[in-house]
Parts: sequence; structure tokens; C-alpha cells
Amino acid sequence: MTHKNNRLRIARPTNRLYLIAQMYCKGLDFDVLGHFNDHQGFDGVIVGHPHHAYHLEFTHHRGTTVPDAPTADNLLVFYIPDEAEWRAACTKMELAGFLVVVSYNPYWDQHGKTFTDLDGYRVVLQNTDWDR
Repeated sequence: MTHKNNRLRIARPTNRLYLIAQMYCKGLDFDVLGHFNDHQGFDGVIVGHPHHAYHLEFTHHRGTTVPDAPTADNLLVFYIPDEAEWRAACTKMELAGFLVVVSYNPYWDQHGKTFTDLDGYRVVLQNTDWDR
């Protein structure tokens, strides 16, 4: 899987489909890249940036209820090395309705900030470069 056109989709269910999609668009400057209604009983919204190699898909299966995040260590981590850009991104997350929380793993609090969405899933904005 080393092809340069590979893409990554992270998909997860939610009971708050449109609220969650709006929250991630506002907090992370994502766009709605696609959506579907009643696709074999599923509704969904795909969000991301058109030029990134990843996107998020939020789904809701009609007539079902899903639990919130199973643990406090379910994370999406975004590395933002520029401090001014990181601070602005943190502010956007709070304005979008994400709550700041203490990270379950203290490593993420050393150079980052952890946020939780309406479903209890967490997003870390890390103020470092990703070091392989």
C-alpha cells in the first residue's frame, strides 16, 4: 500500500450525525465532502479537507442507538508545529463546542491539548511536529 493516491477514511457511528459533522467542520476547518441518506438504512456525512489524504465519515443507522465513545483513549491526533496556528486551532475547537479535557494519557498534555466531542470521542491538537 505505497501508492501515492491512497486515501484514509475513518468511519464511526453517532446518534448526533449533523451536530457532530458541523462540530468537526467548524472546529477543524473541514468541509462536507459528501453525504448520503437512507443508503440501505444508513445516513452519513463525510468531512475533511479536499487536499488531504484522509477524511472522516460519520454514520447513523436508522432505528438504532449507538453508545458514546468506549474509552477515554479513543483519539484523533493532529500535529500542528506552528504555535500561533496551534493556538488559533485550539480556539476554533472551543468555539465549535468541543470541551477541553485532561488527557487520559498524560503524554498528550505535555505539548498538546485534548478536546472531547458530543459523543465523548477525543481529538488531540499536538503542538509538535510528528517525529518518526
